[in-house]
Amino acid sequence: MKRKHPLLRMMIAVAGTTSAVALLLTLKQPGTTVAGAASQAGGAPPAASAPAGSGAVPAGGETVLGDEADTQFGPVQVELTLSDGRITGARAVKAPSSDANSRKIAADAVPKLNQAAVAAQSAEIDAVSGATYTSQGYIRSLQSALDKAGL
Repeated sequence: MKRKHPLLRMMIAVAGTTSAVALLLTLKQPGTTVAGAASQAGGAPPAASAPAGSGAVPAGGETVLGDEADTQFGPVQVELTLSDGRITGARAVKAPSSDANSRKIAADAVPKLNQAAVAAQSAEIDAVSGATYTSQGYIRSLQSALDKAGL
């Protein structure tokens, strides 16, 4: 039985991995903005279709806009909906979008951060793995919204 040369096997593996990474980086729905991507990922769907606990901003209640927090990859700004002193909804009205990778990371992280803010009822939430800068900016903007609301 004839064996392939180890260098050839490594070259084939590298080519396959490179192709897979290139494909993943180019996956983007045409015409999708950061807000659209977050919405498609469950971050801020229309209020009528928002599932319970999604972090989406429901109809009614007081809204408070946090300060814009600059990050290495772009600004993050959080808007909260409050009712009777409780966070009933959270959404990022701005998220990093300078490149395709930033948009992908934001589309994945923002819905998780929105849900965490509603669940925690504070800015004491964990960063999303792989979205450290976005998470840090989100938490800073979330805290400023809570401060403005007096919570």
